[in-house]
Amino acid sequence: MTKQRAAFIALIGRPNVGKSSILNSILPYKVAAVSNKPQTTRTRIMGIFTKGPDQLVFVDTPGFHRPKNRLGENMMKAVRTGMTDVDAAIMVVDAAPKFRFDPEALPPAELELLSAAKNRNIPVILAINKIDLLKNKEDLLSMIAAYSKAFSFAAVVPVSAVTKDGLSELLSEASKHLHESVHYFDDDAVTDQPERVLVSEIIREKLLRFLAQEIPHGIAVELERFYERDQKNGEPITEVHAVIYCERESHKGVIIGKNGDMLKKIGTAARLDIERFFGTKCSLKLWVKVKENWRNNPQSIHNFGLDLE
Repeated sequence: MTKQRAAFIALIGRPNVGKSSILNSILPYKVAAVSNKPQTTRTRIMGIFTKGPDQLVFVDTPGFHRPKNRLGENMMKAVRTGMTDVDAAIMVVDAAPKFRFDPEALPPAELELLSAAKNRNIPVILAINKIDLLKNKEDLLSMIAAYSKAFSFAAVVPVSAVTKDGLSELLSEASKHLHESVHYFDDDAVTDQPERVLVSEIIREKLLRFLAQEIPHGIAVELERFYERDQKNGEPITEVHAVIYCERESHKGVIIGKNGDMLKKIGTAARLDIERFFGTKCSLKLWVKVKENWRNNPQSIHNFGLDLE
């Protein structure tokens, strides 16, 4: 009988480099919210990839940044905790950053993450993401040289979460850190997150997609009702009642939109994703409420499941 092997792999990096996109591309279905806005991931999310006797547990962490409130402090705590007791880390960097890449001065946040990994004696795989956006492929060679000069990586793998180029090579490199161990999760498990958390994340992802830049950081989603029932024709339907919390009355108006159009757009997109996820029809009802300055309120952070307790 083949012996089981397992490894915990932390996904680390700055905001918006595509850590969650890579995780979602590796797994059979999406488990992490993804948007083009920074700080989309707020807590640690585990994605579980099991193939035969091998189980890789990827720990997706928030983008590393300087916190401006208690929620931000919690997010950075999640990064530090996510780098504890792991067998290796994958640091994701952006192959096509919006700023000019300076090979002589790597982003301080990345250097700080690499220093933390070195202090913890964690092997680091460098994943250079978004190679599909590179116009000049020679830029990739200069990036590889610059990062390799700054740190001794276990491997360097150019990837694209969108096209899935390089993901099999990334999995192969991660698998080198497997060791003989029982599997920590059932072989058919894909994440450690409860279904109700995944549903609230689906809704929050749509809010991030459709709303303006300044609003999304101040929103949270809380499910009030979540259950499956049978319709009159005997077919199951997933019933979801959710409250969207924002920090200002003016934001509430933006989320609802003129004649409720924005909230309808968000609800429709979320409902379709929920139906795809559960394979059933979904009845989704959304409300918007104001909870001022909740990101600095420890009790609110706890109630929304955004702490590490």
